[in-house]
Amino acid sequence: MKLSPFKLERFFARYEFNVRHVLCASDCETFSVRDLLALEPEAEARLLDLRLGYTESAGAPSLRQAIAGLYSTIEPDEVLVHSGAEEAIFAFMTAVLKPGDHVIVHSPCYQSLAEVARALGCQVSLWQADESQGWGLDPQDLRRLIRPYTRVVVINVPHNPTGYLMPREVFDEIHRLTQKHGLILFSDEVYRELEYDPAQRLPAACDVSPNAVSLGVMSKAYGLPGLRIGWVATHRQDLLQAMAVVKDYLTICNSAPAEVLAEVALRHRETLLERNRAILSQNLEHLHQFFQRHSEHLTWVLPRAGSVAFPRLLEGDVEAFCEALVVKTGVLLAPGPLFDDPGNHFRLGLGRRNLPEALGLLDAFLEEWRALPTL
Repeated sequence: MKLSPFKLERFFARYEFNVRHVLCASDCETFSVRDLLALEPEAEARLLDLRLGYTESAGAPSLRQAIAGLYSTIEPDEVLVHSGAEEAIFAFMTAVLKPGDHVIVHSPCYQSLAEVARALGCQVSLWQADESQGWGLDPQDLRRLIRPYTRVVVINVPHNPTGYLMPREVFDEIHRLTQKHGLILFSDEVYRELEYDPAQRLPAACDVSPNAVSLGVMSKAYGLPGLRIGWVATHRQDLLQAMAVVKDYLTICNSAPAEVLAEVALRHRETLLERNRAILSQNLEHLHQFFQRHSEHLTWVLPRAGSVAFPRLLEGDVEAFCEALVVKTGVLLAPGPLFDDPGNHFRLGLGRRNLPEALGLLDAFLEEWRALPTL
């Protein structure tokens, strides 16, 4: 197995902690340990008295109980906790796939959702989202992509990097097709609960199909990436057992303090979500005005959920644009090629409180960019 460099993560390794504004961040505004402990008066003593031994490989029973509470049909023994969503993606692909299998992946995507399968010797077909249709997916395309040796279909709902939230009828058709063909549906749901209209929230895939795996994490909607706690939920015990075998070769178990803090956060998740949804709502208002002011230079499809969007630069090369922006202003945007997108897009993060300040710097830079002779 030979993995290609993870373009987005190498990009962040270069820039993330050396710039003024990470305007392409995919997570929401984070919380401090003090913030979390204040939610539950007895939590501080529980954390300070914690013995720093090994934890259960599957995750602490009380944490799995809290995670199971996010779903309507999942029991704690149908949850496997990992060190972040990335480990869960790797464990799933490694446990389930073999060389020659075929995988269909919602695209553009977070690279590991396709790259791990490729590194395992699988054939990967990209199910391309259509910008002209609001970044929608056509189930007819999925039908055409399915082959006799297709094993897994990967979707991302809500979607990174576009902020797309598929309608219920498309979601239901995906489930119908995967069940009809006996395929595993791997559903990346790390932005679930950040729908701008709660009435449009889709059920978790694992609650709809016995053959589906739902991926969750503390990083995005809850704003707690530093905990490094992710999980999968599924009724398929065979998949959970196979993933547990792979996890034994990765982290083995999770951080004990992180599990305690994640459990506290999940017990109070509505408090965390309410704050982050308020930040997103305020930032969307700023962005509406921003894109109206710069409609000659930029266009975007209004996201419907999550903390990212995928605008398009109408003039010039997006990689040169992003490079010049970070050098001149310290504002970081993630160019589309990091997601294997050729359409001159860039990822924009919506979930940080300092977005208005970063937009002010981008405002001024756009006027300079427009005047450059290379355009």
